[in-house]
Amino acid sequence: MNAPVDPPAESAPPEPTFDVLPLQADVRRAVDAMGYTHPTPVQRAVFEPAAEGRSLVVQARTGTGKTAAFGLPIVDRIVRPSAKVPQVLILCPTRELALQIGREIEQLGQFRGIRVAAIYGGSSMTKQIEAITAGAQVLAGTPGRVLDHLRQRTLDPSAIRLLVLDEADEMLSMGFARELNAILELLPKNRQGLFFSATLPPDIERLARTHLRDPEVITLSSDQVGALEIEHYVYVTRDGDKLGQLVRILEVEDPESAIIFCNTRDETQRVAEALKTRGFDADWLNGDLPQNDRERVMSATREGKLRFLIATDVAARGIDISHLTHVINYDFPDTAEQYVHRTGRTGRAGRTGTAIALVGPKDIGNLYILRLTFKIRPVERQLPSAGELKTRSELDLVQLFVEAFAGRPSHLDDISLARRLLTHQDAEAIVAGLLRDHLGARGGDAAAEASEARRARNPAPQPPPKSAAANASAPIAQAPSSSSIAERSRETKAPPRRARPLARPPEPQREELRREEPRREEPRREEPRREESQASEGDGVTQIFVNVGTREGARPGDLQALLSAAGIPTDDIGPIRIRDRMTFISVRKAALDRVVGALSGQVIGGRTVIAELARGR
Repeated sequence: MNAPVDPPAESAPPEPTFDVLPLQADVRRAVDAMGYTHPTPVQRAVFEPAAEGRSLVVQARTGTGKTAAFGLPIVDRIVRPSAKVPQVLILCPTRELALQIGREIEQLGQFRGIRVAAIYGGSSMTKQIEAITAGAQVLAGTPGRVLDHLRQRTLDPSAIRLLVLDEADEMLSMGFARELNAILELLPKNRQGLFFSATLPPDIERLARTHLRDPEVITLSSDQVGALEIEHYVYVTRDGDKLGQLVRILEVEDPESAIIFCNTRDETQRVAEALKTRGFDADWLNGDLPQNDRERVMSATREGKLRFLIATDVAARGIDISHLTHVINYDFPDTAEQYVHRTGRTGRAGRTGTAIALVGPKDIGNLYILRLTFKIRPVERQLPSAGELKTRSELDLVQLFVEAFAGRPSHLDDISLARRLLTHQDAEAIVAGLLRDHLGARGGDAAAEASEARRARNPAPQPPPKSAAANASAPIAQAPSSSSIAERSRETKAPPRRARPLARPPEPQREELRREEPRREEPRREEPRREESQASEGDGVTQIFVNVGTREGARPGDLQALLSAAGIPTDDIGPIRIRDRMTFISVRKAALDRVVGALSGQVIGGRTVIAELARGR
């Protein structure tokens, strides 16, 4: 008798391809060339009504593929390639976003001859006028500079058939309402409009009713929805050392990658420098940063090579980071909408996300408004105790041992002996003695070394995108800016094996940690001399001693950059351990002379570098 066969389980319907959109052949060819395979929900919802000429108000969160949502109907149906005049005007809050949008639409229309120009402040008016008169059909710009062109009559709006507002709520919150209304009054009355916004405050609805003909509202995943899907926590801070309290939170929370938001430009730099001084992989971004440095920071952030980005709201608008795990509000935002915009940047594409806010007495009112407006009720946490910081340090040491021994083959006799040892009544005392002997042999700084390695690690590598969901992950969206961040700023002056993020213990255990006795202070050890370092880490690998450390501002990324510039492959370089006054770099023996030559004579922190083979004990 045959056994009964279970009916096949229902499988999820396959994700639709771009075949569901009636794209012309040359536009579909461009989509395929860009590597997009599946249209996002906002792209599917917007294409048909936009292509038919209807006006829309679309509520969709950042990172859902909005640029392609309005870009596809623009290049496929709306722009007439034969007419060499401006036909589409796209307004957005920042220069970075204008450049990003322009480049993506240029890619979407690459086989149709669509010409795009970016119009923003801080760049030459003459060059922008030349681009317009040369036949640009799509203009992506910021409100102030676009209004300048309209008033000076260097931009003729008579042929504009479509106006797109991207991040409409953000433009209004930045104070662009007067410019937007002035621009809308100068455009043809019979033109189409597409307003994209993460939230739909009354100002957006009023703007749409006044300036759009019978607009349809399409509600998709707003930033508010995204914010509701992540975990929210607040730490009640005390007066005094706020930076020190942030560091304690980062030690215990151990985010894989995060944006840390500040309300002022000066604060971003101060926080970033403080974190870097403590060994964290961090950098800052605001309107004061020189262009070359800004491009470097943005590139590192997009590529997942920077763990902590400290930024203001305006500076962060041009960057979409799909792999972000945490958003940290070092300064609590002034409005509930700002909080939603900030925290909606994490928890995307099915990933988990966490929002953390430092809240002082002056922020209680804004926190209360957030709860009332968006029904977001963050869980209150106390600042990490000494016991929790001690647990973090112990986990760092555990990870140090994991990385040192997990990959090594173990003899069966050794495993058998280890199991027998663990059953002995004095097992803890014996293991503690073995650990002390091992850690003491490393110069007594193993705990600091382990913590430094955790702080300096980069985010885990991210898989490439399979759709046009995130503008910043798409090839076209990675183009660097050629100007400062915002046209008009409203600001005021992974290693292969990593420890699991430290989970906060349940309340009973946390109470126990608070009651435990203070840790006994170990006698302070002098910093190890170079002779005390381990010169060899295994067959074919050795260590180089370098006479600079954290006191000179040396960072692993800086040393790696010097070696890369000298043509030394990254595969030849192992862990870089930076201490207070010295650094040890693991390298392949075959690359020893080249590494020494590349570093010797360089100047770091005002000190001339001396690099040499680390001598064994």
